[in-house]
Amino acid sequence: QVQLVESGGGLVQAGDSLRLSCAASRRAFSRYAAGWFRQAPGKEREFVAAISRSGDSTSYADFVKGRFTVSRDNAKNTVYLQMNNLKPEDTAVYYCAADSYYYNIQNGRALDAWGQGTLVTVSS
Repeated sequence: QVQLVESGGGLVQAGDSLRLSCAASRRAFSRYAAGWFRQAPGKEREFVAAISRSGDSTSYADFVKGRFTVSRDNAKNTVYLQMNNLKPEDTAVYYCAADSYYYNIQNGRALDAWGQGTLVTVSS
């Protein structure tokens, strides 16, 4: 069972950038598709981005397209979320997730592992 730990969150101003990292406990991280979800105060969890095992395929929620980029470095067992032009509405706890199936990341179903979350707060 893979374990995930997120880092990189913090307090920033609107228009700033952050890069979140998700470190996996297993060397063979390439066996897992991965992705990011977020949950804002008083809101339900929502899908942000997904990346395939190889990193060749990615998908994004409409509200982050053009601003966020998901990537991975399997040699470092790490997946990243580069967030540019942050907006106050991006304020949320961001969670990393992993699953054997890319499809499950995209639809949020039956995920094998979740991280503990990292808080991103965007002020204005």
